[in-house]
Amino acid sequence: VLSHDPRGDTPERIQIRSLGSGPYKVGTADVEIPAAELPTPSPTPDPTLSTVSFRIFYPCETPTKTAKPVYWLPDPQQEYLGANLPFLRILSYTTIPVIPDAKLSQANTKSKRWPVMVFSHGLGGTKNAYSHLLGSLSSHGVVVIAADHRDGSAPLSLVRKAPGSKPRPVEYRSISHRQTPEVEKARDDQLKIRLWELGLIHEALLKIDRGEPLMNTLAEKSPESMGDLAMFSSTLDVQTPGSISWSGHSFGAATVVQLFKSVFYSSSKGAPSSYKPLFHPSASSQIAHQITPTSPISLLDLWCMPLLSESTRWLNTQPLPCYAPDGPGGRNVVAILSEAFFKWGNNLDQTKRTISEDPSLDKPSVQKHAAPYVFYPVSSAHLSQSDFGILFPWLTRKAFKAEDPARTLRLNTRAILEVMRRNGVAVADTSAIDMEEKTADGRVRGGQVGQVGQDWKILQKDGSVVGWVALGLGDSKHTDEAANKETSQGADPMEAVVQGEVSKTTSN
Repeated sequence: VLSHDPRGDTPERIQIRSLGSGPYKVGTADVEIPAAELPTPSPTPDPTLSTVSFRIFYPCETPTKTAKPVYWLPDPQQEYLGANLPFLRILSYTTIPVIPDAKLSQANTKSKRWPVMVFSHGLGGTKNAYSHLLGSLSSHGVVVIAADHRDGSAPLSLVRKAPGSKPRPVEYRSISHRQTPEVEKARDDQLKIRLWELGLIHEALLKIDRGEPLMNTLAEKSPESMGDLAMFSSTLDVQTPGSISWSGHSFGAATVVQLFKSVFYSSSKGAPSSYKPLFHPSASSQIAHQITPTSPISLLDLWCMPLLSESTRWLNTQPLPCYAPDGPGGRNVVAILSEAFFKWGNNLDQTKRTISEDPSLDKPSVQKHAAPYVFYPVSSAHLSQSDFGILFPWLTRKAFKAEDPARTLRLNTRAILEVMRRNGVAVADTSAIDMEEKTADGRVRGGQVGQVGQDWKILQKDGSVVGWVALGLGDSKHTDEAANKETSQGADPMEAVVQGEVSKTTSN
């Protein structure tokens, strides 16, 4: 298939060409910090995980000289290639258009600090696998932290105890998508690691912003000190409660939901004895102060099965923090489904329940609070939410009937940015070209640098944006549509999620 691309995209030419049309260049830093240097808000679930790892995408200055390339396939590439199909060795030549360790731009916000988002990847994902989406957000003035989960959900992860030391591999765990007690236990174990890692990443961000020294085992210079992380000192909006935005894809979206509820209800006295917390921070922990009813949250193709474990079922019946009496309702929540997940009726119903004000109900009733934003782009696949679609558009089109993956990512970016804006997060305006503003003769207004006002159309529910369908929580019309779609994704939950498994074979 790779050698017979009808559009002429040969393997040698596969690349990610650009990261959004925001006003900023995008820099990146690869980070791995010993867990011993960070306070842990919850007990360590696996003592062999001695570090926490993530990639930072951030607005940067234009470099004065040519920077070295950043490869999409993480280093060391040979180890990662060993976990993938041989014909996909072409990924070793694929680069991300970011500038490594570039100088951080000065924030032009009122606080002189950059807004921050933490992102959790899905099954088969890595810290690099969503570079187009996360880089696009960064080009609009957001520092995005892409977690590198070591729970066996990535094709391969490497744990380095010290700079130059031989890394220990954490290989992919093949776990069934069928809900059985054994599968629930396995997914619970993965969530414990993921939640612990997000807690450590939050602690790392606090220390980085305070300018406290941390060892970065991936730093090329001065790993014993702050090194390139020093430029982030006093520049990140992470100290104010509710200031950090949180996002995730598929299993990552489930991780974010579980994080929010685990933290918000950690001191609840109404939990039954059957509830076994996967993450139990104290009420005085930093993460408990950060996650509030006003924290913005974006969920891409929320995969609900990991939330239905018997041990955490009570937590799943509790509403997101935004529905607290002092919360904004769903105004700070956006859920974006691919068409494949929209057609998966059972997961669609569970998604609606999860983000409603009363998840204990079988079907969401009319909400007293503002409803969350829920959309899906037509002709999109589960993998359209990641880099896979733009790297292999002809493959996702042939295998999953997905069209125009670049536009799918632009629509996702627009919606996430607009929800952030409406909740007081200072991000750059969406460009005219991304908003698809057209003149009478059909030409697109403006260009890559022409900025316009807030992107109000992207959250409209009247079809103002072509191919962007709004869903209501209590609207049975869409549920009936999904149930009647002739698609394998709707017929079998495993088929809907298995697209994430495909990405395992592509290091996606």
